[in-house]
Amino acid sequence: MAQGREREDASISANTSSLSVRWVQGFPKQHVHFVNDSTICYPCGNFIIFINIETKKKTVLQCMNGIVGVMTTNIPYEVVAFSDRRLRPVIYIYNFPGLTRRTKLKGNILLDYTLLSFSYCGTYLATYSSLPEFELTLWNWESNIILCKKSQPGVDVSQISFNPMNWHQLCLSSSSAVTVWTIERSNQEHFLKAKEIQLPVEDGTFLNDTDSIFPQSLPKDLIYGPVLPLSTIAGLVDVEAENFRPKDDVYPLLHPTMHCWTSTGDLLIGCEEGHLLMVNGESLKVNIMTKTEVRPLEDKRSSVIPLTMAYQKGGVLTSGDDGFLYSLIIKESTYRVEDFLEVEEPVERMIFSPSYSKLLIQTEKGSVYLYIYGQASTFSKILEASDGKYQSIDFITPGNEYFLTLTQSGEVCVWYLEDCVCMGRTHLQTPATVLACSPSSLSAAVGTEEGSVYFLDVRDAEAPEVVHKAFLSTWSVQQILYDQQGVFLLVGTSEGYVFVINANPSSLFEIFGFIEVGKNILQISTVSLLENDIVEVMVLFMLPETERSKLELFTLPKILPQVSGSFADERGRLRDECIHKFLYEIEHPLSSAVLDFRSNRIYGFCSHVPYICSYHLPETATNSVCILQPLKKIQSKQYGPGNLSLSPHGLWLITLDKGGFLCIRDINTLETFVRYRSHSHQGHGIQSLKLSVDGQNILVNGKDDGTLVYLRWRRFGAALANEILEYSQQLLNSLKNTMIKENEYLDITQNQSGESEKENERMPNTRMLSFDSSQEELVQSDIKKDIPWIQQKSQEAITKEKKLFSNKRKEIKKGIKALAKTVLTMMEENETVDAVAKLEQHEFGLDLDELERLLEESEEEVAKIRKDAEMHNLAKAYLTELIKEECWNSMTVKGCSLKCFHIPYVVENFPMKARTEEEMIILKRVLQQKKIETECLKRRKEIVEVQSASTLATKRHEEEDEEEEESVVIQNKNLPNYLLGSLSTDFGVDVSLLSSQLELHSREEKINQIILLKDIIYKVKTVFNNEFDAAYKQKEFEIARVKERNVRIKEIIADLDLEETVWQPEFDDDERPERTFLVKPSEIRAQRFVFPWQKLKAEVTSAQEMERLLIAQAIESRRRALMDMMGGVLEVKKEDILKMVIPPPPFTTKPDVVWSEEERKQFREYEKKVKELNEEREKYRKSLEAELKKLQNSIQESTANFDEHLKRLFEKRVKADMVVNQEELKINNLVFSLLLDEEINSRELCLNNYIARKQEEKSKSTDAIQKSREDLDMYKEHYDNLLAEDKVLDRSFKKEFSELPSYQVEILYKLFKRRPRLQKQKVQSDTTSLIPFGERPGSGKLNKEAFANLMKAMDELDNINNMPEGLDPSVWEHFCILRRTKVENEQKVKQKGAGLMEMAAFLRRRAEDDEKVQQDIEKTFRELILLQEEKIKYQLDLTIQILLKQGQVELENFQLLLEYPDAILINKTIIEDLNSVIRTQGQKKVASMMESKDVHKGIFQIEWEHKKMEMEMEDLNQKAWDIQMLFFSRDRQKYLNEPNYDSLIAIQIGIMEQTIAVLDKTHKKNVENCKKILKKLGKFSNQKDIANYHLSCNVREELVAVSERKDICNAVGSKLTCEKITQERYENLMQQQKLTHISKEQAQQISVLQAEVERLRMKTFPALIQM
Repeated sequence: MAQGREREDASISANTSSLSVRWVQGFPKQHVHFVNDSTICYPCGNFIIFINIETKKKTVLQCMNGIVGVMTTNIPYEVVAFSDRRLRPVIYIYNFPGLTRRTKLKGNILLDYTLLSFSYCGTYLATYSSLPEFELTLWNWESNIILCKKSQPGVDVSQISFNPMNWHQLCLSSSSAVTVWTIERSNQEHFLKAKEIQLPVEDGTFLNDTDSIFPQSLPKDLIYGPVLPLSTIAGLVDVEAENFRPKDDVYPLLHPTMHCWTSTGDLLIGCEEGHLLMVNGESLKVNIMTKTEVRPLEDKRSSVIPLTMAYQKGGVLTSGDDGFLYSLIIKESTYRVEDFLEVEEPVERMIFSPSYSKLLIQTEKGSVYLYIYGQASTFSKILEASDGKYQSIDFITPGNEYFLTLTQSGEVCVWYLEDCVCMGRTHLQTPATVLACSPSSLSAAVGTEEGSVYFLDVRDAEAPEVVHKAFLSTWSVQQILYDQQGVFLLVGTSEGYVFVINANPSSLFEIFGFIEVGKNILQISTVSLLENDIVEVMVLFMLPETERSKLELFTLPKILPQVSGSFADERGRLRDECIHKFLYEIEHPLSSAVLDFRSNRIYGFCSHVPYICSYHLPETATNSVCILQPLKKIQSKQYGPGNLSLSPHGLWLITLDKGGFLCIRDINTLETFVRYRSHSHQGHGIQSLKLSVDGQNILVNGKDDGTLVYLRWRRFGAALANEILEYSQQLLNSLKNTMIKENEYLDITQNQSGESEKENERMPNTRMLSFDSSQEELVQSDIKKDIPWIQQKSQEAITKEKKLFSNKRKEIKKGIKALAKTVLTMMEENETVDAVAKLEQHEFGLDLDELERLLEESEEEVAKIRKDAEMHNLAKAYLTELIKEECWNSMTVKGCSLKCFHIPYVVENFPMKARTEEEMIILKRVLQQKKIETECLKRRKEIVEVQSASTLATKRHEEEDEEEEESVVIQNKNLPNYLLGSLSTDFGVDVSLLSSQLELHSREEKINQIILLKDIIYKVKTVFNNEFDAAYKQKEFEIARVKERNVRIKEIIADLDLEETVWQPEFDDDERPERTFLVKPSEIRAQRFVFPWQKLKAEVTSAQEMERLLIAQAIESRRRALMDMMGGVLEVKKEDILKMVIPPPPFTTKPDVVWSEEERKQFREYEKKVKELNEEREKYRKSLEAELKKLQNSIQESTANFDEHLKRLFEKRVKADMVVNQEELKINNLVFSLLLDEEINSRELCLNNYIARKQEEKSKSTDAIQKSREDLDMYKEHYDNLLAEDKVLDRSFKKEFSELPSYQVEILYKLFKRRPRLQKQKVQSDTTSLIPFGERPGSGKLNKEAFANLMKAMDELDNINNMPEGLDPSVWEHFCILRRTKVENEQKVKQKGAGLMEMAAFLRRRAEDDEKVQQDIEKTFRELILLQEEKIKYQLDLTIQILLKQGQVELENFQLLLEYPDAILINKTIIEDLNSVIRTQGQKKVASMMESKDVHKGIFQIEWEHKKMEMEMEDLNQKAWDIQMLFFSRDRQKYLNEPNYDSLIAIQIGIMEQTIAVLDKTHKKNVENCKKILKKLGKFSNQKDIANYHLSCNVREELVAVSERKDICNAVGSKLTCEKITQERYENLMQQQKLTHISKEQAQQISVLQAEVERLRMKTFPALIQM
């Protein structure tokens, strides 16, 4: 056990007592690290736990300032660095294994460090902080100084690591980005330079990284101005413009999960999408590695998502969330996945030991596994994490050997107290809450969230098991407590029930009953003394409505197991009179309270104030609630809600708080004699504490940090120890017999519980019928074991009550049935009585209160629904009003349309809003400004022309000039339409104030022009709307006229009995849009709700209507009498002639044979009248038909005229739309030009800001170069001085020993030049083969060690035994001192030389950066100049709108051209005049050409005839010559002589085809042979390419080596060294030439000798002559 030396909040000892940590138990929540090859460590709460892998020994280092933040280790130096989590945190660095503090690093971080990382080479520590700084800091932790730091606001980082092959590189990665930081050093100054790695998109492709400031691929637009970058269009002008990307161009990138460095300095990145990236360490180029499948994995593991990685030789070990470890065999840009190891849980981290012979595997749960490489690889578990954090702890009686822990998932573990080894465990398979061990037996009780209590047998520590289960209720168990003697077990639930259970196994843990207290039980305290026969119990709970604490005290006699039946009622509730229940109330809230053993007092811990109070209980008992006042108040240094508990002997008061402090106080004085901080407020303090019976052992459990701390007394007062030891001995002696007896019953309890479970499994579900007063219910009872005990007792009580009162229930039921029949009879009789005597149905309700309650509920529900409907309607109405206000009320001219009567023409007006007051003010200002400008221009012209006019000019000439000026002014004001760009003048709109389109250059002029154009649009719409209103009124007049004429037409049609329909025009909804706001009753489909006042109004109206009908009936009788008497009229009108009928004589019913003469005469008169009537009727009918036709024609004519007028109005509407569109097009062009000006200004401002930033960067880089150059010069001067001193030492050596003989001086000089040979430490071959990084660059520590070894070797050389013979020892000592000085100086020169090279490289990089910045500035200046030229160009090159008639512009091939670079705009009269001149001159030229044509025609004809004759003569001569020189070849002779010439030709063709086939076959064979040769050559070429590649790599390395040697030579070498080397090379060359010359002479001699030998040999051979 080792502790840190620092004790800022160390244990405060009083009365010579103090506590110390024996061990700490916890599982890693952060990463586990190696300290050396055999030790690992991890933070846990306030501690860092070190575990020796081989011996399993644990060592603990405590952080005295609270919880440990982040931690890391440095293996070469064997140090541990960690941070605390207080305000302004500090980083501590401790040595291992001494655990002494080496240094303390204090930075400017406000809240917390998130990452720490040591570099392998050198004493560098990189840290990263969280908000608000987000700062990366590089420390020299040995010197305790900050070398450099850089802030990244808002950037979270999840992993940080140094490049093991190059400490100058540092990688920071998160789930969204990976950044490689380069550390540059110049002497003692360090600089950080970041470069972010460009990650691919999620699908594995790369985005084209475009420059937002200087885009290269922007198209050129000659019409609409320069195409600017998107950042400029967005209006960005500052730093954000450099990295701007539009939303559509943002794609989700890969999400890195882990990274690791390779032995080549490259970076491997694993991604959440399953990709593996390889990043080049120098160029940072990203390459997506390709996966090659050797054998497919299982379906569930087909895609490996690398969540953690560890680099090894030849590949990478990785793991995902599937619990498997995979080996990735990497070969160039591909990798192969192989199964490596299977772990039981998902792996969170893997790390190799320093020798790479061990692999440490950490799981998400917290378990740690170790895999050891070797011939027989082993896989073992170092830490087996519990299933969740510790929920509760307790000692197994007596508390000096074992203890129990409980996790939230229900895992119970038995631990050995001495070294915290898990002896055994069991899992309850249910969420658990609290644990307690019985003092009277080796059993324990566990409370669960489901309301059960499990009883465990812990006699066998290696195999704890459940012996009994008590299902108390369905509420969660929150408190479990045994009294001091283990008689009773008190169980508190979340609903405020406290159950009392027999703690002895001999009683099968009998449940005595329960007591109901308030909810939110905070604590249960008991007092059970050996000399008393009762157990006092106190329950503390909170009253949330009053924020007061309430105490409930009751007593339990120890003889309760014998008389338990009389203490509880039938439902299991303990009787108040038996337990002597008392209630107390405290005016302030308490978080904890305990009951004193001896005195009648209560001690409480206040929640809101840091006070510990004692309260005296009154001696006289009262039935009411008694309010307790504090008897004594002591202020505590602890803060937050605390917890109180008493020691077993009741003389110590133990307080726990949220800050993690443990205080033990004297119960009488409340003075603290021990104070210790085992946890911190960051982990929410201490959850629970357990003290053994003898008080020697203390277990402290953290709330959220998952740490269990075992404390023991380091110094313990004799009086304190004697008191508690005496009490524990007395208690154990009294419980000894009971414990033996109860332990024997645990076997019986276990067997009985097993048998009861078997019986319960055999029991079928039973059903029982229970009858209620109103209905019968079928109740299914479950198995008894699944029903909570409290419900079982309730059901038993109900069953007993049913049996006791069964007869009474039957009588009541019969009475209810009879009463129901009586009420039904009364209701039937009520239906037969009169309406006056009839009762309402609700009056028959017997339970009027219930009926009234139901009515109130229904009314409330109706009111709620009505209110919801009203609110819904109100929202709809509000929305309607908003829409109506925006689209209708705000319109001064409502939008409507007009339709023609007969043709499908529809004309719409222009809906218009009223112009605001602000718009009118701006318009008046612009109009006034334009008028002033016009008048000012006119006056200036007058002044100029008056001054320039001649004094001799007459008045007539002046008047003429004035008239011309006025005409010019008028011409300027009244511009033609094609230059005006619209037809607005056709609507009578004044456009004289408009500026010419060719003069709009400034921004103000364009804005004023836009305002005037909007006013013109408003006037055009107003003119058209006026005409539309006139047409609308005309249509109203026409419809009224048609209605008036239709009245007469209907009368004529009725008189003529025609079946024609009368055409009646009406306005439709488009013409009367206000009808939309009127809702017709036919449109309402829902039933209308009628208010009471509306009902009264309807009744009154119906009564009035009835009276009106009665009066109307009286008038109707008079009219009916008139109809009966005179046909309904007082005189006959002309219109009634068609209805007149002459009645025939009455004798017409008889046959005409029996008629008399008089009758015949009357009949003739009758026929005459009928004929006259028919004639009159026919005349009248024709007149009516003529009138009808005339009326219809007049209607048709008037409506047709209106249609023609509306048609013309439609054409004007089209023209008005054209004008509006033309003006809006001009406005859009002007707005676009304004927008373009604004974008160009933004671009210009952006470039200026960029130049300013670059110039600032340039100034910084210039200062840095100047400073670096000065430092380099100064450093070089120091280096030269050292080098000069070294040379002086070398040259002055012989002077130092000038008194000695020359041969001794030569011997000493050789010894002076001699240096010891340092042997490198040999590493075992198997270890070397496992380490992937090989020999890494040496660190400062290794350099110091090398220098120390050199000095040790120099001590050996300085030994007196190495002294030459005959040399004086004093001279030898002086020589050794001089040689040692020389060696030290050489080492300094060597170090200075390395520093000089590093500073020169730094200066070169700064110069390159400065040159790059200068190039950026020059490039920006060029871009700015081009932009200004473009700005001037597009300000002068205006876009104008011209009106052209159709047919005046002709394009070839119907292609619309937008570019006219060589076009100009001129007046067409100039073209017409020029065309007329050209036409006249053309006619003259044509006439002269015709004359010359006739002359030339005769000449050409004569020449042609002459040439014709010459050619005929030549042709005849050629024919004669051909006849003379005619030649017959053999082919022609054969053709003429051979009869079968065709067959001969066919045979020759066949022979030639066979020859061609043979040649083709031969050619194919040759081609195949060539292909094979080419294939072989290709393979050979690939081999050569690979060889060339390796050679190029070797050449590159050799070049690097040569350049390094060259630099060293240039830096270190001198002129003498160069001359010496030159002389040596010259001597070597001369010697080589000499040897070459000798070898040539010897070769000539050898050749001569060989010829002589050959000649002699030939002499000895016989001559063989061929016969």
